[in-house]
Amino acid sequence: MRLRHIEVFHAIYMTGSVTNAAEFLHVSQPSVSKVLAHAEQQLGFALFERIKGRLIATEEANLLFGEVDKMYQQLRSVRHCALNLKNKSSGKITIGLAPALGFELIPQAVARYNKLNPQVHIHLQTMHHDEVRQALTEHKIDFALMFSPPPLPGIKQQLVCLSQLVMMYPRDLLPDIPTHVSLDQFEHQEVIGIGDSGPLGDLLWHRLTEDDIAINTNITVQTYFIAARLVAQNIGVCAIDEFTARGNLSDKVAIAAIKPALNFNLTVLRLEDKNLSQIANDFLELVIEFSNAKHHTSESQPIT
Repeated sequence: MRLRHIEVFHAIYMTGSVTNAAEFLHVSQPSVSKVLAHAEQQLGFALFERIKGRLIATEEANLLFGEVDKMYQQLRSVRHCALNLKNKSSGKITIGLAPALGFELIPQAVARYNKLNPQVHIHLQTMHHDEVRQALTEHKIDFALMFSPPPLPGIKQQLVCLSQLVMMYPRDLLPDIPTHVSLDQFEHQEVIGIGDSGPLGDLLWHRLTEDDIAINTNITVQTYFIAARLVAQNIGVCAIDEFTARGNLSDKVAIAAIKPALNFNLTVLRLEDKNLSQIANDFLELVIEFSNAKHHTSESQPIT
């Protein structure tokens, strides 16, 4: 079947008549009838039977439609892609990101980008490190933003900015609100643990082991966000990424840099053999601009 055969067959099957198909395709009825007849001639069997004035799909047509529908959807995708390439002001960006980036950095970048490019669709998908490679190779996302990811085959990494773990604590615990603290100050405090927290968890536990610091961890959660909310309830303290910490500041909690610093990278991951679209690259540049501006601000001001 030729592409025109597929388009006409699909339209008739979906709309139920030559008249409706012609209207749907914006062509004349004779043109649709001619293409259908040519398709049936090439195939060697009928696709539709006329019964009491209605077109009824044959058994062969029903079997064929499943495969034709898949191809038709692909054709629509190709046309949509071509339209996006023609009009750079429209399109879609799909981004994988660490959940912590959803508090301030990415919402600010999306707000600015959306104002400049209102026709671009932006889809944000939170994910963990072990999901990124598959999402990229299956083209489910254009790029991912992660914290200190491990090397991945076929994946290119680019530094966005350097960040740090900070200590979040109830304000009443340290009334003088220090800008820096050491981990051994909290040996006798309840430290909320983050289960399976990836590279940042490894970074913290390596320091605790290296400095022989014992901490109490009777409460373990899955995300830094939940840990931050527990600190706000005066349940304990937690070592947390700076993005989540700043996004959850309140009059009940404070944060302080850890000394010596526990630094990590905010990194963008993308396929080595695929260039980003112009719209995706523009958004990424905006993220880099926001992240570095915030980083310089945090360096020059106390963490409170």
